[in-house]
Amino acid sequence: MTTMSRQQQVSEVFVELADTLVDEFDIIDFLQRLSVRCVELLDVSAAGILLADSHGTLQTMAASDENTRLLELFALQHDQGPCVECYTRGAARTNIDLASPAETEGWTQFADRAREAGFATTHALPLRLRQHVVGAMNLFRTDRVPLGSEDAALAQALADVATVGILQQRTLERSTTERTQLQAALTSRILIEQAKGVLAERWNTFPDRAFAALRGYARAHGQQISVLAGRIIDGETPEGLGGPPLDQAEKSGG
Repeated sequence: MTTMSRQQQVSEVFVELADTLVDEFDIIDFLQRLSVRCVELLDVSAAGILLADSHGTLQTMAASDENTRLLELFALQHDQGPCVECYTRGAARTNIDLASPAETEGWTQFADRAREAGFATTHALPLRLRQHVVGAMNLFRTDRVPLGSEDAALAQALADVATVGILQQRTLERSTTERTQLQAALTSRILIEQAKGVLAERWNTFPDRAFAALRGYARAHGQQISVLAGRIIDGETPEGLGGPPLDQAEKSGG
């Protein structure tokens, strides 16, 4: 099997993300895919993406794993952390040492929680179009290997792609439409979290695996994740959605 070069991987990811910039694309799936691709391309341990609602309040929209999602929720509940700071200032910060009081000034509680989760460094990048900031992306590493200038530039480029996706077919002057669509996406995220919990409890499995099954079914059947989530919350059991995907050990009988 031929291993793709980094340049090929980068090109493939941008083509993949560009393919989602069509009418009525699923923002939740788009941002979830982006968070996973950040982990793969940038050699970081985890990624989370936050968007501002119609009141300018940040909300968690996507994360590469459940632990990171919970960490971002902690940041929002305490109104602190690199993403909150990044969104407010509209500027990126990279290679933040989570053990340094000077570098984490103003959000030490978040830094403590992040270290408890196993992370050593973090990077925050704004989701912005020119001077208009709609959210922020958080990257984490479990070691102190710095994010080089090339990777930092790529990370910001990925964040910019996300912003283009969110603001597609809109202009900054159409702020009312923008806020309405973002609010709809945030409402969809709530439905998805509820459905994920329902499935995790029903199958006695982890939320990550329940979400993977939910997302996989929606994509396979050409449905938006939020629509499928609403059906599940209403008590419907879609045909073929019978359990979480098997991991490799289960597939091999391990």
